[in-house]
Amino acid sequence: MTSWSGGKDCCYAMMLAINQGWVPKVLLNMMHENGKRSRSHGLPLSILKQQAQRMQLPLVAIAATWQDYEQKFIHTLQDLKTQYHLDAAVFGDIDLQAHKDWEDMVCKAARIQSILPLWQQDRIDLVHQMIQNDIQTRIVSCNTYMGEGYLGKLLTKDLATELKQKGIDPCGENGEFHTLVVNCPLFSQPIILPEFSVATHNDYCFVVWPEETEQLAQP
Repeated sequence: MTSWSGGKDCCYAMMLAINQGWVPKVLLNMMHENGKRSRSHGLPLSILKQQAQRMQLPLVAIAATWQDYEQKFIHTLQDLKTQYHLDAAVFGDIDLQAHKDWEDMVCKAARIQSILPLWQQDRIDLVHQMIQNDIQTRIVSCNTYMGEGYLGKLLTKDLATELKQKGIDPCGENGEFHTLVVNCPLFSQPIILPEFSVATHNDYCFVVWPEETEQLAQP
């Protein structure tokens, strides 16, 4: 199982896990309680489904509040372990110890192994590795220090260097920004992205997809 946010880190972690001999069987994404957007990256379910289809993998999307997130995550891991005969779960975290501790805990509860292929690697080196390995990502949310001008931009080596020079983590590991994988070696073809608008809310800038605009317009 891969904990799939739709962004660059989980994608590269999955690629490295495959190189280590692991076989991906299912993707897991935790959604907002309405089940329409992912909690981690704010991606609509339709785009996550596109990614899964490009990899010919099933996607399990679980709606959860922050209050029942952990309980539902563990319960889902247990169900997926039985259904897909899982031995392990792959995560894309790099060096936030609290995240690793949580992932180790939920996997222990489900009696499977936690695998973190990116753990404690240098962040700028990781971005370069991802780009060299043909992972193409676009920025879909960022803090207001970066600003709306970065939304939709393709993450390149030059852009990663620019962010680092501005004091922004080039991996966005501290939540500075999130990405969406639009193409990579795991995909049969690139993701088709609809036209989008941008918005700022609570000191964070994010892409607004057409289906969300329609929902907001409904009385």
